[in-house]
Amino acid sequence: MKALCNYISKYMGLLVLAAALLALAFPEVFDDIPPTTINYMLGVVMFGMGMTLNLHDFKVVFSRPRDIMTGCLAQFTIMPLLAWGLSRLFALDEALALGVVLVGCCPGGTASNVITYLAKGDVALSVGMTGVSTLLAPLLTPLLTWVLAGKDIDVDVASMFLSILWVVIVPIVAGLTFKALWPKATEAATDYLPAFSSMAIAFTVAIVIAANASKLLTGGAVIVVVVALHNLAGLGLGYLAAWLLGLSEAKKRAIAIEVGMQNSGLASSLATLHFAAFPLATVPGAIFSVWHNISGAVVAYLCRK
Repeated sequence: MKALCNYISKYMGLLVLAAALLALAFPEVFDDIPPTTINYMLGVVMFGMGMTLNLHDFKVVFSRPRDIMTGCLAQFTIMPLLAWGLSRLFALDEALALGVVLVGCCPGGTASNVITYLAKGDVALSVGMTGVSTLLAPLLTPLLTWVLAGKDIDVDVASMFLSILWVVIVPIVAGLTFKALWPKATEAATDYLPAFSSMAIAFTVAIVIAANASKLLTGGAVIVVVVALHNLAGLGLGYLAAWLLGLSEAKKRAIAIEVGMQNSGLASSLATLHFAAFPLATVPGAIFSVWHNISGAVVAYLCRK
């Protein structure tokens, strides 16, 4: 069983891609699944993240505040501005532009920690950045979305703040609490959590892709290009920012990967909860979930070489 779980987590990118292609080819399979299932799937992933964290992971925040501040500043400036610029450059319609901006305004994704490890980057810095950017997300994600998309779309900042608390922060705290109360059970489950999270993310992607399959088949190429450019430019500019500050190679890799890999599941969840009038807004997050796992695996391979 452990071998199977290791295989699933190792090839997460291919699993998510397969789920997306299946949903695109047979969308009717997912017809009876309500879109709100996305929120529960994200909560499960965040709960698993909480179970894998400990207080030691947050010591880097206090022992190396400059590195954390550099990374988080890059996270919440580079990706939101790239999202806004690309949506304008490609003249995306209102819904897709909103979805791209939501992805850009989200914190770093949990997969970035694994990719940083595989790329021989600074894992402690990556974990610290993920933790801090996630804690900042309830405030910064709604605020940045309002600044960049609010002129065109009504953004309820307070409601989004509460949603991120319930869907992201509360499950993480619950996971930390579970680990503190039942450490042996948590340790026994640790080997299976990455695979379980991978399957939850793949299921989320499948739900979103299936709900918008017909529109993606007729005009989905542009949004795929935008998502790919968003991710690749984020990786490159994150590395550049760390290089300009004279950080070590391991730190450059960690910051680049952390900046370029977003919690795109959160973007799809927020789009489902708050922008039901714009169903296509969920699509960029789903595509990003597929793409950044593939590009992350390629980056890790190149870095190892």
